[in-house]
Amino acid sequence: MAVTTLDPRTALVLIDLQNGIVGNPGLAPHAASDVVPRAVRLAEAFRSHDLPVVLVRVTAAADGADAVRGRIDGPSRGRAFPEGWDVIVEELAGHPGDITVTKRNWGAFYGTDLDLQLRRRGITQIVLAGIATSIGVESSARAAHEHGYHVTLATDAMSDLDPETHRNSVERIFPRLGETGTAEEIVELLDKTRA
Repeated sequence: MAVTTLDPRTALVLIDLQNGIVGNPGLAPHAASDVVPRAVRLAEAFRSHDLPVVLVRVTAAADGADAVRGRIDGPSRGRAFPEGWDVIVEELAGHPGDITVTKRNWGAFYGTDLDLQLRRRGITQIVLAGIATSIGVESSARAAHEHGYHVTLATDAMSDLDPETHRNSVERIFPRLGETGTAEEIVELLDKTRA
């Protein structure tokens, strides 16, 4: 499905575009060097129309005390991260009107004030981008849909650790949650509807 409309009160929500995640050299199908400029382009467009930009970052206590509990078959989640790992990338940081949300889970809604921040601003739709497509972005898109927001996903402003998991989210999951388009298509629609 293509992007058809953006509500008058739409927010941009960028997931985990932070030093420790953007610095991962194994991202696919889009390199971080492509994702970040597209996210910056979206953020600049939203700011120029006085629409909220939300920068979501993930962090964890050094001792793992705030880690999500539960049995998993995958590798252990308890590990220390280097200093500055959870800092929003410089290209997006430093705009006083932006909202920063800190999460300790995959999704941006659970355990954060994201929903409250959006509702207080009358937001009815969110545009999502970030890293990783099948983890933070998809979890946030599912929760946004369940919270009743219209969801739009900028599929070229996101990437994953595996091109197949990215493709699965984009082709099979996202069409059930909202509309998809490129960052430039979203910016063009935003400019056209706000002129």
